[in-house]
Amino acid sequence: MKLAYIGTYPPRECGIGTFTRNLYNSMVNNDRPANDSIEGFIIALNDHEQTYNYPEEVKLTIRQEHQRDYLAAVKFINLSGADLCILEHEFGIFGGQHGVYILSLLHRLEIPLIVTLHTIIKSPSYNEKAVLAEICKMASKIVVMSHKAIEFLTTIYNVDKKKIEYIEHGVPDIQFNQSQAKKEFHLENKKVLITFGFISRNKGIETVIKALPKVIEKFPEVLYMVLGKTHPNVLRYSGEEYRIYLQHLVKSLDLSKHVFFLNEFINQKELFKYLSASDIYVTPYLNEAQITSGTLSYAIGVGSAVVSTPYWHASELLTDGRGRLFDFNDSDGLTSIFMELLDKPDVLKELRDKAYKYGRKITWPKTGEKYIAVTKKVLAEKPEVSETKETILDPLILPPFSLAHIKRLTDDTGIIQHAKFGIPNLKEGYCLDDNARALLMVLMAYRQKKNTLALELSPVYISYIHYMQNKDGTFRNFLSFSRNFLDEAGSEDSFGRTIWALGYLLANAPNDAYYRTGKLIFFDASPNFEKLKSIRGIANTMVGISYYLRSKPNDDSMIERLKNLALKLVRHYEENSTPDWKWFESLLAYDNGILPLALLHAAEILKDERITRTALETMNFLTEVTLKDGYLSIIGNEKWYKKDGERSMYAQQPIDALAMVLMYHQAFHLTKEKEYLRKLFASFMWFLGENDLRMSLFDFETKGCCDGFENYGVNRNQGAESSLAYLISHLTVLMAFEEYEE
Repeated sequence: MKLAYIGTYPPRECGIGTFTRNLYNSMVNNDRPANDSIEGFIIALNDHEQTYNYPEEVKLTIRQEHQRDYLAAVKFINLSGADLCILEHEFGIFGGQHGVYILSLLHRLEIPLIVTLHTIIKSPSYNEKAVLAEICKMASKIVVMSHKAIEFLTTIYNVDKKKIEYIEHGVPDIQFNQSQAKKEFHLENKKVLITFGFISRNKGIETVIKALPKVIEKFPEVLYMVLGKTHPNVLRYSGEEYRIYLQHLVKSLDLSKHVFFLNEFINQKELFKYLSASDIYVTPYLNEAQITSGTLSYAIGVGSAVVSTPYWHASELLTDGRGRLFDFNDSDGLTSIFMELLDKPDVLKELRDKAYKYGRKITWPKTGEKYIAVTKKVLAEKPEVSETKETILDPLILPPFSLAHIKRLTDDTGIIQHAKFGIPNLKEGYCLDDNARALLMVLMAYRQKKNTLALELSPVYISYIHYMQNKDGTFRNFLSFSRNFLDEAGSEDSFGRTIWALGYLLANAPNDAYYRTGKLIFFDASPNFEKLKSIRGIANTMVGISYYLRSKPNDDSMIERLKNLALKLVRHYEENSTPDWKWFESLLAYDNGILPLALLHAAEILKDERITRTALETMNFLTEVTLKDGYLSIIGNEKWYKKDGERSMYAQQPIDALAMVLMYHQAFHLTKEKEYLRKLFASFMWFLGENDLRMSLFDFETKGCCDGFENYGVNRNQGAESSLAYLISHLTVLMAFEEYEE
């Protein structure tokens, strides 16, 4: 059996790294029979461009904030011959917002996954919950180290309890005699209290310091040792501010001879020697939100008399007389416990004996065997890959269709362009693009669902479009919230999107008034059709003309305009395409699917072989680039994808997913090939989590859609463009399903 481990790793100074090394050694370096041997390797996480001199078991490193390193790592794992992957998860060690980058690795993993969760947040943010829930969804087994963790996973993150394995934090099987350890550190005549681990404000060390003056009055031989460096993240952003505060506190209480700070990351052997030399070990954390504490487990493992605040892990581990608890920030209560234990050596010894006895049950060799058992169980239960009939379209998994967020964004002028999370951002005003999209969406919604709200909203968007039209038939784009024009003429893209919506209106007008208004605006704009230079402006306009021609198929002059625009796109393709780059430009940029979509519409009307061939070739090329792994991976707008260059992963935007959905729908409409419906549905599922980050952009609470993926994770703003892209895609899936059923 070969195992791949992902986590931080020594010599990086990190508690998770120490855990990963101990787990690796307890599973891989053991005296097992030849027919049951285990081998493995480490994929180590580096932080903030740091590099380390790793041991030979580390075969690859991932730079925390370099997303492409995660993709390289999963390729390495998949080709390594590993049977199973074990991930050590902790917030803060993976890149992107809340460690979202790890999802791109896990989702491409071709072997089973076991995840150890070191932190589970009781009140997670939206992204924290989404990231952890997705990791749990992909894992075959989830290992936790406390019963509170099981409670949180099942009630907060909706994880199936059958997936969860309870394995306590392992402790090294290292023992030292107390008197010998004290002698080595010259502490023979001291009563030693110890706290160790990375230092930060939530450790509550000041609570212990404030408890000492009364203790020292009776026991002047007491020495409190604080072992550990300042946490790297604290040091990076706050420096030694907390340590300096503690030192000033010590001085103000005249405790300089009784408190000692050792500002080092202590190796495991030395640490256990210090623990053995201690009389009492203290964890004075300031709040309950600590689901797992490796330092606490180590103290129990060595047989320390532990005194702790009642954070989650301590409340469990110190039951049955294995330690003593005091309230958060309660220095007086801690003083009383110290006085009692130091005054009653027999009580102190009983605590140590019970802790030591329990510690024998959680040594790393025993913990490693438990992990091995879980690993074998996962591999034994690995389902056979079977040929199953694929469902081309499954509308049952779609969320209920709702215009709630669109109504929230719309006032009597039009639809507000942007949002702060789910709330309209009035400062940004309105734009033509979004009101055109909104008109298209509500017309579709009324046509398919007879949605009365859609009908009510339609004249708002039509009137906005009319208000923004110039005398020459072009359109302004931006309008402030106070209804002041912000430009003289909008982009050709916004012009084309408006013609698209108007063309759809002329083909699907719900009443005569809407039709007549739309017709006036459409034909006032028509002299500008053949002046267009932007290929996306041309493409959007072509779609609008195509819809118009479905209702007026004998308009020869408009057919001629459609043909001229289509041939412009074809010429762009012929000038830029090569055998390995079948595209209209030397790069894939934004809204790419619109270009083949426009030619597919034109092909249906014009029946031109050259146009049809170009439409299919470019669609197939775009498919090869973005759907090759079975899910939609959109070209990111961060840097796009230049020919012979590297494609950009971020920022992925919903309008690109919409364009793909519409493109495949029109391809099916044109060819009747059901394969295009499968691709349509795969493209739609981008909104619901079938994407590079495996995170849903649809917000089930607001009924809006997030604005896309950035390099830090999901952009939680829910503007008009993204929400309309989702709703138009949703309606297109429903339409495609009806056509498929027919």
